[in-house]
Amino acid sequence: MIIWLNGASGAGKTAAAAELVHLLPGSTLFDPAVVGEGLRALLPKQRLAEVDDVQDLPAWRRLVVDTAVALLAELPGPLVTPMTLLRQEHRDEIFGGLATRRIAVQHFLLDAEETFLRARIDQCTVVDGEAARSRRLGLLSGYTAALSWLAGDTYRLDTSGLTPRETAERLAEAVGRGDGMCPIVQTPPPRAETLAAGVLFFDDQDRVLLVDPTYKPGWEFPGGVVEPGEPPARAAVREVAEELGLHLAQEPPLLVVDWEPPRPPRFGGLRLLFDGGRLDADRVGDLLLPGEELRGWRFAAEDEAERMLSPGRFARLRWALRARAEGRALNLQAGVPVGV
Repeated sequence: MIIWLNGASGAGKTAAAAELVHLLPGSTLFDPAVVGEGLRALLPKQRLAEVDDVQDLPAWRRLVVDTAVALLAELPGPLVTPMTLLRQEHRDEIFGGLATRRIAVQHFLLDAEETFLRARIDQCTVVDGEAARSRRLGLLSGYTAALSWLAGDTYRLDTSGLTPRETAERLAEAVGRGDGMCPIVQTPPPRAETLAAGVLFFDDQDRVLLVDPTYKPGWEFPGGVVEPGEPPARAAVREVAEELGLHLAQEPPLLVVDWEPPRPPRFGGLRLLFDGGRLDADRVGDLLLPGEELRGWRFAAEDEAERMLSPGRFARLRWALRARAEGRALNLQAGVPVGV
């Protein structure tokens, strides 16, 4: 179990975490800032200069998950983790990685009025210096913008006027009640190349349906991993029924098959896209979302999809649209057609 304390600088996360470990038997403090310090010491300055924050490094997000896994193999848990996460895609990657390893997360937002936050940041200036104060004040606007998703993902606790001990006592009560639990689909991480099947659905404007997973960053096509011994087209039918409540009368036609090369730590594999056809207004109205797996869906035109999808997924979509228009399936390698 991980008890993740989120919030702006000055909300009292670190002080409350230090108190909370005394109230929860077996708990241990795990501060991901230590992972960041290690990367700053290990990575070349040129690489660090390419990002605004250490959290933007994929290595930081992977190491946070791997370090938590290693600690929980040594300790009874839970881990009390004070760390600001303002980008939802970072939350998805880290919490999703923990979920694949069967590690549950209780997500708490320590919130405070801006006047309190500014006062607490000012108090830290004596110890951390003016540069740290300016950086923390600059992050307040990002925190305000992140509240739109944090409010629905966390158990919110107002820390304005609370001492660290009082905050920890309220957190301990909330932990005991099971507040802040983040239900995320728990699928084991792949140990070899995978075969995945997705389905493209379209509206009356020929926009494509995309879904927003809770367990990994970025938008995706409806679908999932093909089970051992399962025909890919049948897996596509099963996945869209489970994810969206869409029941296809027959197995859909293939649009593209794409070989995705391994890029450690990802294993790659074959990615298939099928044509689910056009959805009328009634079927769109019946779309369902499993909260543990998807948080949203939307139809996107091709130019919108380019901004929403990773480069590899968008390349796959672009060729799938061409295959649909030409009425023939295309064979791709790393998003590039073979023999076209």
